[in-house]
Amino acid sequence: MSAPRQCNVKLAALYSGGKDSTYAIYCAREMEHQVVCLITMHPVADDSSLFHYPNSWVTEYLADTMQIPLIGFSVSGRAKEDELKALEGAIVQAKSLYGIEGVVYGGISSNYQKQAFEEICAQLKIEAIAPLWNAEPQKYMSELVERGFSIIIVGVSAMGLDKDWLGRQIDRNALGRLAALAKKYGFNLTFEGGEAETLVTNCPLFRKKLRINAATTHWDGQRGIFEIRDVSLVEK
Repeated sequence: MSAPRQCNVKLAALYSGGKDSTYAIYCAREMEHQVVCLITMHPVADDSSLFHYPNSWVTEYLADTMQIPLIGFSVSGRAKEDELKALEGAIVQAKSLYGIEGVVYGGISSNYQKQAFEEICAQLKIEAIAPLWNAEPQKYMSELVERGFSIIIVGVSAMGLDKDWLGRQIDRNALGRLAALAKKYGFNLTFEGGEAETLVTNCPLFRKKLRINAATTHWDGQRGIFEIRDVSLVEK
């Protein structure tokens, strides 16, 4: 895992509401950094290689329960250049509004993401911090469960993951099954390649937990999304 050059850095977190971006915030705090704002990108492309697509609007509720201000940005184009330009604009705004000195993100093994984020941060003369980088998949996923992260699957697009996984929580039993499927079908257990998307509904960072009041499952025979329609924050 990558290490920061100093402690107590003021950070913006690239935040999707998924397991990796949420755990990256958790790790940043353990490393004694300040996460002073969240940046959520709202892509139009459901197969974006940089950003999380399903249910990105829910981050407003998760920001509220973490008591961290959030700035959201729509990505108007589908091309990688459009996404990179939008991300740079978002970080520039976060730097202006909150005086950030770095960005923390939940990258694990995507060299494309790592290169993109590091190049933008280098141009803006701020740090890029990836506390999960090169995490061992089985150990990492088990750590999430052990540390009290309640995670549901909200998108699937890999052989071996069918519609029954949509909306399912990743508990110990589910993790065992996922590990077996990952080995059989050859997908990444952390879903770093976009094999699935996740949403954190509760964790140690949250003052309240997220309750899903209404959702719709969409399945086309190969890919699917668990579309969340209504949520609320409730006491733990």
